[in-house]
Amino acid sequence: MIPSTVFEQLLDAAPDAMVGSDASGRIVFVNAQAERLFGYDREELIGRLIECLVPDDIRGGHRALRNRYTGDPVHRAMGSGQPLRARRKDGTVFPAEISLSGLQTDTGLFVSAAVRDISDRLEAEAERARLRQEADRARLQDQLQRTQRIESLGQLAGGVAHDFNNLLAVISNYAAFIAENAGDRTASPCDCGEAWAEVHRDTEQILRASRRGSDLTRQMLAFARKEVTRPQVVHLGTVVQNVEEMLRRLIGEHITLRVVHDGGCGPVQADPSHLEQVLVNLAVNGRDAMPGGGTLTIETGGVVVGDDFEVQGPPIPPGEYVRLRVTDTGTGMPPDIIDRIFEPFFTTKPTGKGTGLGLAMVYGIITGAGGGVRIDSEEGSGTTVSVLLPVTDRRPTEVGARSAPVEAFNGAGETVLLVEDEPSLRLVCERMLVSSGYQVLAPADVTAAVRIAEDHPGQIHLLLTDVVMPTMLGTALAEKVVRYRPLTRVLYMSGYAAGVLSSTHGVLDPDIALIEKPFTRAELLNAVRSALTTRF
Repeated sequence: MIPSTVFEQLLDAAPDAMVGSDASGRIVFVNAQAERLFGYDREELIGRLIECLVPDDIRGGHRALRNRYTGDPVHRAMGSGQPLRARRKDGTVFPAEISLSGLQTDTGLFVSAAVRDISDRLEAEAERARLRQEADRARLQDQLQRTQRIESLGQLAGGVAHDFNNLLAVISNYAAFIAENAGDRTASPCDCGEAWAEVHRDTEQILRASRRGSDLTRQMLAFARKEVTRPQVVHLGTVVQNVEEMLRRLIGEHITLRVVHDGGCGPVQADPSHLEQVLVNLAVNGRDAMPGGGTLTIETGGVVVGDDFEVQGPPIPPGEYVRLRVTDTGTGMPPDIIDRIFEPFFTTKPTGKGTGLGLAMVYGIITGAGGGVRIDSEEGSGTTVSVLLPVTDRRPTEVGARSAPVEAFNGAGETVLLVEDEPSLRLVCERMLVSSGYQVLAPADVTAAVRIAEDHPGQIHLLLTDVVMPTMLGTALAEKVVRYRPLTRVLYMSGYAAGVLSSTHGVLDPDIALIEKPFTRAELLNAVRSALTTRF
């Protein structure tokens, strides 16, 4: 048997304050740590109710121990979830964690309370929580700044693309005029045929460069979500199948392409041609990340997104989505590159090997369709780009290959009211229409166009108007013209029509005829013929 003095010394050496009480709650024992913690002398506490130290429901613990006692020691921890309050002699209160132990003795139930001041622990937890909140705020602020930076770059890109489209339309069509003339001169029997052949070759280079410029502006507009879309309800797997063979040729024989479809995917509402552009750009980026060969995997499947799902850019609402995942086994990317990867003109490729617009275009198309993009990558471990598009309950439509018109339809003397605020482009359009058999009225501004609509003695078959103009939008001009001449058809032309001709997410109204700048002579003539012959 351990002598009582040794037992008391062991209790005095305990790190926690030990307070023993009888079944009535009166204190019968305290150790040295209890004296230090509560500020009482031992003699002051003996015989007092334990509530003087612990004002919270300590008696409830007593009762619980009595009810549960079955002959063996029983325990109850108090204050581990919600801290209890303990009171010192000077009246100060501190948070405490208390562990009660019950033991049946000859004189009745003895309850021992081990009391621990947890002020430091709670302060440390509060500090950790504060640091976590600050880190979360910093992360959200950083995400907001990145999103705002991308949005501001999008506004800039959209504005640049609008003006650049007008310039490209002028450059490309005047180059086409020169190429046609040079081709005619080359075919004629004269000594200067070789010189004209060289002119023809030079203009072909100009046309090739203008087409590249046109592709760039379309990518900029797609990133800025300013490109007008023509969405359909489609199955994403069908879109992948339509471009699978082209992708195999695009990535080369040194890369293995795996395509995995989940038949349970629902339909989505998006522009099929834009989805094809997304696939091509992701495949090209994956190919470029595997110069020595590898595997590119394209997977489609359904996924349910919760509140905590993170994407690059604006968050997407919870719900059912179709997920397209493109995974390469290439070099991967560090976090600082991932943070900037959707910025326009940002590229890790060598000079001349990339424009920095491919992933920016992917970001613009997918977010413009109400979806989100997520990148998971590690250096040396490849990259996975996940594209999510919301599932729609509408029935899918058939998606087929688009055939480009091969013939430019000339006019038959119809009168076209041409309204374009850029003088050089107005002259180009007038020249193309007049040379193709149309009568053209080309006023210098919107005010003059309205007067012509009021006063022109003959019929005006078509209004061909720019959309964004300084003094009046093309839609407002069309309303005025049609008010005077109800039979006049309307064809809009623009390189920056989203927000004017379109509804939410840049969707073009199906009743609106639009030709997007820059356009060729054949594209313009076919659009004019289509607008003139389409039934009301």
